[in-house]
Amino acid sequence: LSSAVAYGFGDFAGGLAARRTPALRVTAVAQVAGLLALLPAAFLVPGHISAGAVGFGALAGVGGMSGLLLYMRGLAVGPMGVVAPLSAVVGAGLPLVAGVLDGERPGAVGWLALVVALVAISLASAGSRGDAAAGAGLVFGLGAGAGFGLFFVGLDLTPDGSGLWPLVAGRVVSVTLLALALLVPAQRGPLHGVALMLLCGVLDTAANVLFLLATRTGSLSVSGVLVSLYPV
Repeated sequence: LSSAVAYGFGDFAGGLAARRTPALRVTAVAQVAGLLALLPAAFLVPGHISAGAVGFGALAGVGGMSGLLLYMRGLAVGPMGVVAPLSAVVGAGLPLVAGVLDGERPGAVGWLALVVALVAISLASAGSRGDAAAGAGLVFGLGAGAGFGLFFVGLDLTPDGSGLWPLVAGRVVSVTLLALALLVPAQRGPLHGVALMLLCGVLDTAANVLFLLATRTGSLSVSGVLVSLYPV
């Protein structure tokens, strides 16, 4: 739940910045800020680097970067009431399915709670307008949710004793890919709302750490649904 709060405020800040600066640049600045905030924490939290930590961390990083990029773009061109809840439903569904296939069984009360949470996330988008912008938000919301879901599942697959290094690996990969994308001349230009981008990056990193801790201490199916309450 604390991860959901951090994601919610961070994505809201990033979405505001993406209305003034292209989403690719907003995502790049946020990811760099998050990496700088993450590195000191990685050395403080016990854990060792392994092939599993780096590999699954990199996979999660690509998913998270793609999801965040599509999410920011969606918030820039479509209504938040469509983009945020839709991405959350899809992002919650993938970890839920993955957890169940892996043998997790929440129990009767747990299943009821998960259903209520998914319905609540869906209802958060009720009443949104149905124009062309909403249609664009629908597409970007679906793509963002798939990216977020891949990020959640990838993190859950990392070894328990790897500390925060999977997050570092994922963030290094995402920053590298975004830096290469920014080499395109069309992507250059002034930045507006840098403070919002930095806030987005720091809060996003905090949310990632909290979610990783949640998967280490609980089940992916429950954690994935709870963290997807961030649109609220």
